[in-house]
Amino acid sequence: MNTGQSMLSLGALILFSFLSVNFNSTILENTTVETENKVYLTAFSLADDLIEEIKKKAFDERTVDFQAIDQNQLTYPLGPEAGEVWPYFNDMDDYNNYIKPVNLPHVENYEVSCTVNYVNSSGTDLSSQSYFKKVTIKVSSMYLRNPIYIKFIFSLHSKN
Repeated sequence: MNTGQSMLSLGALILFSFLSVNFNSTILENTTVETENKVYLTAFSLADDLIEEIKKKAFDERTVDFQAIDQNQLTYPLGPEAGEVWPYFNDMDDYNNYIKPVNLPHVENYEVSCTVNYVNSSGTDLSSQSYFKKVTIKVSSMYLRNPIYIKFIFSLHSKN
């Protein structure tokens, strides 16, 4: 083998190793993105599950029987009434300051938390009762770069 052929072989090896490193880093990056997407999808599913659970509840303790009431008669402060514990909440503000750790197979170390606030019709927080409540679900995990937040505004539709 002469010097020219040796140089060509060395160049081919360098090119092959460069391509091999780039290929491996691309595969690793794709796997990381795929795993991260699965983690975020799981977090969104957990948040959506809690929103759907809350949707089934009455707007307020005083509207469990679908009575029409004045807004200053609504529950204040928000939170579960004495003796109420999950899963026996009967209205949506019982979920205020609710925290649920989730540790299932393939869904480990997630924490789902919820806050409930009275808001006006444009979604701005209020310090008094109104016919609108904003539910904020936060899902965090050591596998998430940032926690996710889902907010949903509920309104009381009176029935006469």
